[in-house]
Amino acid sequence: MTEPHDNVGNEEAAAKDSGGPENSDAPLHRRGIKSYVIRGGRMTQAQTRGLEAIWPRLGLSLADGLQDLDALFGRRASRVVEIGFGMGNSLIEQAESHPDTDFIGIEVHAPGVGKLLDEADKRGLTNLRIYREDALAVLEQCLPEGSIDTLQLFFPDPWPKKKHHKRRIVQPAFVELIRTRLKPGGNFHLATDWEAYAQWMAELMDAAPGFTNTAEASSAPYVPRPAFRPLTKFEARGERLGHGVWDLIYQRTD
Repeated sequence: MTEPHDNVGNEEAAAKDSGGPENSDAPLHRRGIKSYVIRGGRMTQAQTRGLEAIWPRLGLSLADGLQDLDALFGRRASRVVEIGFGMGNSLIEQAESHPDTDFIGIEVHAPGVGKLLDEADKRGLTNLRIYREDALAVLEQCLPEGSIDTLQLFFPDPWPKKKHHKRRIVQPAFVELIRTRLKPGGNFHLATDWEAYAQWMAELMDAAPGFTNTAEASSAPYVPRPAFRPLTKFEARGERLGHGVWDLIYQRTD
């Protein structure tokens, strides 16, 4: 499971402004405002092994182009995509616990990518592939429309200051892009530990065409943490301290 605030691809995400005004006609990944920065960090031996030895087998890039997911995994199966998996603890646990489901993780943070690849190899997982790319570019260029059963966005950077809200990844254009990649009936699962961001997500998703909230009336717009989303050490510590976490699951309806 990612530690908090794993933006499009960095568990210690911070601002990156690539320069120039945002162009609403450009592909999302080419617009001026980015919601992450690629930070440096020391690599462990295992992380380096993952990037150097395991990447050729499990790694994917934009250069691979539009994927045929059945060919990629060698079978037909449910497909889950996780954006910003951080150090990969949640994703590796899900992939190991659900061998009949195929998982694609997207992350730009090299230590996290290396760690996940190393763990996937040690556990003998064949149902996992990894992009070390901007998630918006992967969605736009590599994942076919209507190909994903579930898209997971856990603990993206909340950008709490109002002047930084434009950097939040959850924006109308991003939500529409997600909708096109989900299968009809597929789910967009979001989670955050910032109540104000949870409210932002709910308001934006409730207004988004083609989605419906799956929460029961008693808890709407939020759902209890589903059993398939592993509880992180961060969350367990937060629960002991009385901190909240909010899960939202929206289903594509058209």
